Amino acid sequence: MTFPQGFLWGTATAAHQIEGNNTNSDWWRFEHEAGRVKEPSGDACDSFHLYERDLDIVASLGLNSYRFSIEWARIEPAEGEFSRASLNHYRRVLEACIARGLVPVVTLHHFTLPQWVADAGGFEAPKIVQWMGRYAQQVGQALGDLIGVGCTINEPNIVAVMGYRYGVFPPAVSAPVRYVAVHEAMRASHNAMVDGLKSGPGNYPVGLTLSMSEYVALEGAEDRMHKIRLEMEDKYLEGVRGNDFIGVQCYSKSIIAPPGMPDNYDGDVTDMGYPYWPQCVEHTIRRAADVTGIPVIMTENGIATTDDTRRIAYLDAALRGLHNCLRDGVDVRGYYQWSLLDNFEWVLGYSMRFGIVDVDRETFERTPKPSAHWFGSIAKNNALN
Repeated sequence: MTFPQGFLWGTATAAHQIEGNNTNSDWWRFEHEAGRVKEPSGDACDSFHLYERDLDIVASLGLNSYRFSIEWARIEPAEGEFSRASLNHYRRVLEACIARGLVPVVTLHHFTLPQWVADAGGFEAPKIVQWMGRYAQQVGQALGDLIGVGCTINEPNIVAVMGYRYGVFPPAVSAPVRYVAVHEAMRASHNAMVDGLKSGPGNYPVGLTLSMSEYVALEGAEDRMHKIRLEMEDKYLEGVRGNDFIGVQCYSKSIIAPPGMPDNYDGDVTDMGYPYWPQCVEHTIRRAADVTGIPVIMTENGIATTDDTRRIAYLDAALRGLHNCLRDGVDVRGYYQWSLLDNFEWVLGYSMRFGIVDVDRETFERTPKPSAHWFGSIAKNNALN
């Protein structure tokens, strides 16, 4: 099972989850409110200082790309005040990627906001679209000559549903009307960020990354499933048809029961409690390609498990599904495993193990797992046995 020449093989991380001490962000304050999270992020994996160690591992495994996010709260810690030092830091990260032969895939917003944005209303602030566009413009003009692929917002649908419907992420509210409005703000912000990035140097593809699922409706739940999927996926997919690509992120399937019934699943589950369902990769890639008509990059896929043989089995099945898409002519440009490192899994703290590299919580020593070498061998051969 060979993959196309130039196929991007990478692994992914996010700034807040690995850098440490993101003190100007809304999540930092949220973590220090009683009862919000299992444990605060603290030093995380100290990747703000140890990024070269991370990149050495990525390159040594044989991967040809690395997806990471840059932190808005570091770049614009106060409204209109852009930190040249922070932009220079991320420039060094980009240069380190390129020096190792890694195509840098850069995400501008991965769940966190600067505290000043949150204080002004977050994604409900009247100026949010303007602010996100301005931030993207600053990044594009300062770093665009080094960016390989640009991602505007990571999983905007998850930010909306977790923060404004379930009330688990900041700002921790549950308000259906506000939830719908935030989805709209996300889509408008994405468009502004595309323009902002493209205002700078470089001629790289820019797109959105969307959390997708294989939705399965139980009998009598078809209408409910279609309504959920419309808000969570279809409005986003339809809105990016003119973009350079769509980033698809999936982990599992979603069981939708009729109103008033529990969405129960009695099959095999991952440590996150999700159904063990690597088949979601093939389903979501096909669906994203069908709806958008643009190239697809699988920007996140993985499994939370302490059993690394189970991780290998999951990734193997996922990649076979992706290859089925390629065989049938779907334009898939790359695959990014989540995640490089065992890291801060938001409200669940450090309890989940998504990484192909173990991180010692005291010394920050990195130790690649067997799955890292397995994945790297596939990338080096550009083929799956």
